[in-house]
Amino acid sequence: MTDAQETAAEPALRTTGGPRRQSLVSPPPDDVESAPIPLLEPREGIPPVVATDAALAEVTAAFAAGTGPVAVDAERASGYRYGQRAYLVQLRREGAGTALIDPVGCPDLSGLGDALSGTEWILHAATQDLPCLREIGMIPTRLFDTELAGRLAGFPRVGLGAMVENVLGYALEKGHSAVDWSTRPLPEPWLRYAALDVELLVDLRDALEKELDRQGKLDWAHQEFEAIAAAPPAPPRKDPWRRTSGMHKVRRRRQMAVVRELWTTRDRVAQRRDVSPGKVLSDTAIVEASLSLPATVQALTALPGFGHRMGRRQLEQWQAAVDRAKALPDTELPQPGQPLTGPPPPRSWADKDPEAAARLSAARAAVSELAERITMPQENLITPDTVRRVCWEPPKEPTVENVAAALTAHGARRWQVELVAPLLAKALVAA
Repeated sequence: MTDAQETAAEPALRTTGGPRRQSLVSPPPDDVESAPIPLLEPREGIPPVVATDAALAEVTAAFAAGTGPVAVDAERASGYRYGQRAYLVQLRREGAGTALIDPVGCPDLSGLGDALSGTEWILHAATQDLPCLREIGMIPTRLFDTELAGRLAGFPRVGLGAMVENVLGYALEKGHSAVDWSTRPLPEPWLRYAALDVELLVDLRDALEKELDRQGKLDWAHQEFEAIAAAPPAPPRKDPWRRTSGMHKVRRRRQMAVVRELWTTRDRVAQRRDVSPGKVLSDTAIVEASLSLPATVQALTALPGFGHRMGRRQLEQWQAAVDRAKALPDTELPQPGQPLTGPPPPRSWADKDPEAAARLSAARAAVSELAERITMPQENLITPDTVRRVCWEPPKEPTVENVAAALTAHGARRWQVELVAPLLAKALVAA
């Protein structure tokens, strides 16, 4: 009996009707109850939070002795705390049940990660959770991403709640997704929500595997999952201050210097206080100060985001940052825009290189048609950046083999190359 079937068998966990498994092509008959079944309680109840080395050792042994893949999820405190660290890790595996682990009390989970080495990890939107899991020593060697699987299979909505409802027929409560998971102790409703997030991941994985196999896309999915598992950590972002919301209003280099100085000061304060940078100073306030270039604390106070509730010491701190930027010599001011490492924005292609613009137009049309035909988002068939790079600097001889080599050099997977290279080669020649 599967997890979903066991859950449906519990009278307290359902309303009316039985478990509903809806395929992409076979909707349930009209006489079958189609309302999703609310999933109200984890099967074995809410497990105790693991926050000691002794409890962690027990969980590690239990999960090492379990069978089959392991469902994994992590909760962060985005918008509340500095950075993207994990504040709760949830796991579920056949024979081990569900575990809720507190990475604050147990900051090193490398032993658990080692115990699960070689086991397939099931995550939903894996690239979101892998960085924070890696920080605490949990690094999968094999994985199955149920969100990406849903995209490849052509589901229009791929959030966990939507996938569980559409594929398995259960309704997950999603009311606690954006709470402050650094809160201690964690309230019982939050823990119930967290445990339910991994309750049916194995069932969802199994159903999606069958659907991908039916569509002839299972090998494609495996190649994508292998690429995610093998990908190195992302390098630090260059000039992250340039991503300040509202940055498009800032035109002059001196104003950019103010943004950079305020952003850097804010980041340092946020890291020291372990709070989200937006709670220290808003992006709107940073941009307003850069546009106004206030000369005094009094002038700064009049700007949006620097209101009367801000203390004198804080105001002086921000004004000092503005003054430092205003005092910089011209040679130390930031340059407009970021150095391009690839093609220019497509909107400028018609002026810079009309032939490249024609190639891109033909390539986009071909990719769009194929994506629609195989029921898949274009960006999952091939990334728009890859298409732009190949069209901006195409092979001298745009044969299928040469285009395939270019796609591979830009990181495309084998299945993508096999599908897209013939289309791009034809588009490049035609254009």
